[in-house]
Amino acid sequence: MAFAKGRVWFETDDCIEGQLVDYAEIGQRLFWQRQTIFGVALLLAAFYYSLPLAFLNLLLVVITEMYDGWVFRSILTQKRSGQRLELGHFWAVVIGTIASAGTISFFAIWISILQGQSSHFMPLFFLFAAGVFAAMNNHYIVSVLAIRLGIYGVTFLFIPIRDIVLTGADIQSELWVQLFASVFVAYFIVDCARIFLSMYRKGVNRLKELEEQNRKVEAALAAKSAFLSTMSHELRTPLTSISASLDLALSGKLGAVDTGPKKVLEIAQRNSGTLKTLIDQVLDLQKASAGHLSLECSETDLTSLVQEAVEVNEPYVGKLGSVLRFDKPDGVVMAPVDRTRIKQALSNLVSNAAKFSPSGTEVVVRLVSDQGQAVIEVSDQGEGLDEKSKDRVFAPFTQLDSSDSRKVGGTGLGLSITKQIVEAHRGRIDYRSKPGQGTTFSFTLPLLGSVA
Repeated sequence: MAFAKGRVWFETDDCIEGQLVDYAEIGQRLFWQRQTIFGVALLLAAFYYSLPLAFLNLLLVVITEMYDGWVFRSILTQKRSGQRLELGHFWAVVIGTIASAGTISFFAIWISILQGQSSHFMPLFFLFAAGVFAAMNNHYIVSVLAIRLGIYGVTFLFIPIRDIVLTGADIQSELWVQLFASVFVAYFIVDCARIFLSMYRKGVNRLKELEEQNRKVEAALAAKSAFLSTMSHELRTPLTSISASLDLALSGKLGAVDTGPKKVLEIAQRNSGTLKTLIDQVLDLQKASAGHLSLECSETDLTSLVQEAVEVNEPYVGKLGSVLRFDKPDGVVMAPVDRTRIKQALSNLVSNAAKFSPSGTEVVVRLVSDQGQAVIEVSDQGEGLDEKSKDRVFAPFTQLDSSDSRKVGGTGLGLSITKQIVEAHRGRIDYRSKPGQGTTFSFTLPLLGSVA
């Protein structure tokens, strides 16, 4: 198993794999920041101290950066290919850390030697900057961070201690002050590393919690979908039998039905139809939510399609006391659509408009083409909807109006299913409304030739 021999350094295989990937990604992202810091430091060293030694450090930097770049690419390439990272990647990072930290420490010690026994602002400040940079960006792997900061810490103490030893300075000398200051700065860098490490671990733990919650939500959604699908199918069989029996009884083929029993049978017949519609809508919603809403698209004249939908819904709208009118466009409007699904979406909008329209008013259906899209609108003259509630309006099991002004009830699924159908056709649905002036629902469909 990957990393089986390296458990003294880290907790689990998955943990170190994630840490290595994070380390490689941040290493690639900060490439130019590192080069800028190295470039400025080497230019100052070349100008004020020694050009040959500056070139030597430049050569070391190039070698370590090329090596680190190769390690980073190897880690990310293997991870993207789905393979598990091997223990060798960890040790490659460790070697690169020792090499790059050693190069920076060599640079600082070399500058301090050229400066003599004095204040070493430049090399110590460069070490400080490197330490803070490591604390901020190398905290993904604790052991690697410890190695890097350990090398910097030893160098931090070596520079002032070397001056004290060579000069034999007493405790009152500023060289001792420089040593004490170096110890304090080293502690500050370690504390910064501890803070960034703590923040990183909290972020990782939070991400794991979110992933676990996401898995639970996905499992719950799958169970809900399976339950709805199973229940809907199980209910459909007995309901079909009940509905057929009611139709047969009301047809008179089983004998004459008296007025009293007939009214009861008609009520049962209507309710069985409502229940069948609800089951069909629940199945459609379940399919759409799971991304399994099937479409059989073909080149279709939307004018004739909308006309058919209007003719089918005219009796229902008339029964509710309104008039259904279709404003036809000039010419043919062709679009690749599923005829059955678009008629279903349009019927949902028309039936909703009829439910909320006062008696004697019109429900108007319009079809226009605009900038490569067909726009279908359904307008009523009802009380109107609040435009601030658009998310709620298209949510499943939501009633547009729960007041007594509604002519008939509903399942609260029609608009949600309509939205799913329209979006499956790569269209958009929306509405505009003004209180007391009615509501217009509209949806778009890509015209033939505009679909990539």
